[in-house]
Amino acid sequence: MASVKLKDVVKKYPGGVIAVSDFNLDIEDKEFIIFVGPSGCGKSTTLRMIAGLEEITEGELYIDGKIMNDVAPKDRDIAMVFQNYALYPHMSVFENMAFGLKLRKTPKNEIKKRVQEAAKILDIEHLLERPIKALSGGQRQRVALGRAIVREPKVFLMDEPLSNLDAKLRVQMRTEISKLHHKLQTTIIYVTHDQTEAMTMGTRIVVMKDGFIQQVDTPTRLYDKPCNVFVAGFIGSPQMNMITGTAEKIDDDLYFKFGTQKVKIPAKKAAKIIDQGFVSDEDVIKPIIMGIRAENVHDEQMYIDMFKDEALLTATVDVVERLGSETFLYMTSEESIIVAKVNPRSTAAVGDTIQIVLDPNRFHFFDKETERTISN
Repeated sequence: MASVKLKDVVKKYPGGVIAVSDFNLDIEDKEFIIFVGPSGCGKSTTLRMIAGLEEITEGELYIDGKIMNDVAPKDRDIAMVFQNYALYPHMSVFENMAFGLKLRKTPKNEIKKRVQEAAKILDIEHLLERPIKALSGGQRQRVALGRAIVREPKVFLMDEPLSNLDAKLRVQMRTEISKLHHKLQTTIIYVTHDQTEAMTMGTRIVVMKDGFIQQVDTPTRLYDKPCNVFVAGFIGSPQMNMITGTAEKIDDDLYFKFGTQKVKIPAKKAAKIIDQGFVSDEDVIKPIIMGIRAENVHDEQMYIDMFKDEALLTATVDVVERLGSETFLYMTSEESIIVAKVNPRSTAAVGDTIQIVLDPNRFHFFDKETERTISN
């Protein structure tokens, strides 16, 4: 297997359109790394540059320590799994999986051995003689994965391979691909726009927007310590609540105020806000954004008793979503929308004005102007 390094990589198209800018990333051997971001952010373009399907305008690409800018795709020792499977419908499963090896003049015994081993890993041994057109979407995706596995490449590239599957099958295939990574111990670079896929599968995640890397980190750190408003909002479902207000000193404490409501900012985060000059006063108003995730907003009495002196708010319930194992409340407080993930037995109803508390230990603060983090 192999490491992958992208150094100062840029992709420009005719007409001056820049798809990827200043892309720097070191991918370790055997790592499962995910490129995630909204449509048009440059993630698939970056993957295609690694594959050799797009020319690199500027910068350098290394695979296993060797520069690959001018190396043909077939000589890069990579295998790619596409969104649309790209299988040959007139061939059987075995023939599809064996096709690349036949082109390489691999001996027949070796081809049979590799195909059968890959089919066993993917639990499609019983499908080897079937035509592709007789398979379901999930089975076709397994065949596409099998075709990549038999190549025994240094790097696997996967471009939104699950996006054509239904929701239940996507969850199943996520698990299968994660298991595959543990079995094969190979380097995988995986592109998706689905942050749930990214959070559940990757050892590290590259969050992209408008051709730029926003943050590279583990799923846990991305969730707990987002570097800016975009990452905070993109990672997590439902997305993080964002409330615009000001940080103001009252006696010896610092409070976040929006409208007539206020919450006390914990001492460590308050110190960072003060040190960076974000405290408003009568003469200068410095708007900041406070972020809080839905699971850290509570309507239960035990939490209200715990945090009522620090972060008690009043809100009006607009929508209630009861999903069995969890309930979401969509509320308005001082014209700010707040979503709470509450106990499924919550009695809150549409139209109610209720008390809620925010867990002050889970506050995030961002500069309103630059949208960069203040507190993380």
